[in-house]
Amino acid sequence: MILGVLQARMSSSRLPGKVLAPVLGEPMLGRQVERLRRSRRLDRLVLATSMEASDDPVADYAAQIGLDVVRGSLVDVLDRFAQALAAHPQTKVLVRFTADCPLADWRVADAAVDRHLEAGADYTDDTLGGKTFPHGLDVEAVAPAALRAAAAEATDPYEREHVTPFIYRRPERFRLAWIVRTPSLAHLRWTVDYPEDLDFVRHVYETLYPADPDFDTEAVAALPWNSSRAQA
Repeated sequence: MILGVLQARMSSSRLPGKVLAPVLGEPMLGRQVERLRRSRRLDRLVLATSMEASDDPVADYAAQIGLDVVRGSLVDVLDRFAQALAAHPQTKVLVRFTADCPLADWRVADAAVDRHLEAGADYTDDTLGGKTFPHGLDVEAVAPAALRAAAAEATDPYEREHVTPFIYRRPERFRLAWIVRTPSLAHLRWTVDYPEDLDFVRHVYETLYPADPDFDTEAVAALPWNSSRAQA
């Protein structure tokens, strides 16, 4: 089984509550799940959130839209992923997503999974080979054994919070692979950290979704508003 794990919390320091902010009439989290559910590779999608009371609405909403929910430490996100893996022991590949990326493209995720399996990798992403995708299309595919090793051995708080650094920081131990995009769109920022990011995502959905709910990366990149949002 290929397991997608989507981490989410309400307590963002820059834009609290963003994961449930409305986007074209639905919570932003729901819009991302809708996109990821079109994947031809993911067999199951799980939400990983914290045990904090502030995250009860996230867990409740996820359950309403049919997601399995794993809850754990607010800061030890790696442990949440280990819990998700333990609950699905038949997992062959775990794919990590973050809930501040509502323009996630299932095609990119599927390409990362394909590359991961082709390479027999422990870890595959779309940044190690050089950043070529927009910020906000990040995806990571991880072998269960590598994630279990990280969960058991990582002591650095950064590695516990950000889930995968224990693996990709050790290329001498783990087999790493990556995908790249040509031409590069690395100058574009599509993740949601600030109110203006949310405005952009709403603009994208209002412009593209009515005609094509499965709009792709190329359609978003073609929108003229991108030119004012290029990363420095």
